[in-house]
Amino acid sequence: MNEKYKKLIGEAEQARKKAYTPYSKFKVGAAILTSEGRIFSGCNIENASFGLTICAERVAVFKAISEGFKKFEAIAIIADTIRPCYPCGACRQVILEFGEDITLIMANLKGDIKINKIKELLPEAFNKNDLL
Repeated sequence: MNEKYKKLIGEAEQARKKAYTPYSKFKVGAAILTSEGRIFSGCNIENASFGLTICAERVAVFKAISEGFKKFEAIAIIADTIRPCYPCGACRQVILEFGEDITLIMANLKGDIKINKIKELLPEAFNKNDLL
C-alpha cells in the first residue's frame, strides 16, 4: 500500500476519535483525498432522532464539496470491526456521484485493510448519466 493511503487511514483514525455516538457507541472515521492532494476528514454523528444521523463518509465528502473540491482519488474508512469497515449503501451512492474509479480503503483498528473501487461495491448504480 502506498504512503498516501497509509496517511489517509491515519487521518480517518484520528477523525474516528471525534465521533458523536452516544446511542450505538459505534465510532467511524473517514478521510477523503482530493485530486489536488487535499484531505478532508469526517466522523459519524448520531442524533436522538435516528434518521438524522450522518455517516463519517458523507461528512468527509460534504466537507470537501463545501470547500470547492469535487474530484476525488480515494477515501479511507475505519472502525473497530471484525473485518475492514465497508461503507453503507447511502454512502456508496454519494461517493459514486463523484466518480466510479474512486478508491475505497476500508480498514479496522486491527490493521486489516481491503481496497476496492467504488464501482465494484455498487455495480449498476444509479448515476447522473441516467438523468440525461
